[in-house]
Amino acid sequence: MNKPLKSLSLLAVSLVALTACIPTPEELETTPVKVNTPEGVVTCQLYRHDRVTWDRAIDFPATKMSVQKADSYCRQEGLRRLGK
Repeated sequence: MNKPLKSLSLLAVSLVALTACIPTPEELETTPVKVNTPEGVVTCQLYRHDRVTWDRAIDFPATKMSVQKADSYCRQEGLRRLGK
């Protein structure tokens, strides 16, 4: 096997091994929490305890708020729990 092909094969195997170690959002889900807002209750799916990147709304009063606003409430709740 020539050197470039051997290097490419090693890189491919390394990438496969590395991606097997990276958790998916589903593996980091916490128990959903309910957040009271002026527009109604938003149910949030929080993930990591050290960041709020994936935190999102899974139920909210759709007639009173947008998905973006509901997600914002969830990120705020995640930050509150982080103590920030």
